[in-house]
Amino acid sequence: MAEEQNFVLFSCETFKTHGISFRIQISVKELLDTDVLLKLLFHLPVNYPSTLPDISVNSDQLTRAQCMDVKEKLLEQAKKHLSEPMVHDLILWVQQHLKDVIKPSATVCNEKTTLSKETEDGIWMLLLHLDHMRAKAKYVKTVEKWASNLRLTGRLMFMGKIILILLQGDRSSIKEYLILQKTSKVDVDSSGKKCKEKMMRVLCETEVQSQHKRYNLTFEVKEYSAPEELQKEFETAGLTTIFSEFVPPLLK
Repeated sequence: MAEEQNFVLFSCETFKTHGISFRIQISVKELLDTDVLLKLLFHLPVNYPSTLPDISVNSDQLTRAQCMDVKEKLLEQAKKHLSEPMVHDLILWVQQHLKDVIKPSATVCNEKTTLSKETEDGIWMLLLHLDHMRAKAKYVKTVEKWASNLRLTGRLMFMGKIILILLQGDRSSIKEYLILQKTSKVDVDSSGKKCKEKMMRVLCETEVQSQHKRYNLTFEVKEYSAPEELQKEFETAGLTTIFSEFVPPLLK
């Protein structure tokens, strides 16, 4: 069966002396089966495909380091197709292999941490971003119930339109929470019908380090009136690096 191709050509420009440039946006299943929107810019020089294309990779859901990793892997693949048309093959390749490319960077908030079986017995931390809550009261009670049942501690944080969930606990409980978050009808759609959470993003998943404060037996719902208050929450928990890496892009 042919694999579904999900990409959109946004623009194409042709220059007689410089070749062709075009932008393509593709949706790819990432770790934990969340959708990642990749924006690819290809510049094909005049003597393409005898010369490799220039490639630029951007995504609001990936870090700069992860985008660079994707770019490097695409260029490696391009070399294998030198002297033959390759753009379509490169798009198919990244759709099939994105998980493998960005997995080593999945814990960029601590580059020395790896998602290996050896460390799964420790305490882990998960940072999620939710796009919205229509049935806020019900949604909040459900998250509190899940955290309590799974013995997870942390924060459900509201700051303007930004909604973050920070969880700490056993690796197995973190995984179970993610399954509940993705498969349960926890909110309602625009017509008021119960629906699953389809716009959750995993910002960071890593083992808790010595500099990270443990939330002792508490899961709290907190609201912040300014970005500085939210930043202070992260700094107090020893999570300054995580805040700097993942939260500022949400404030734009």
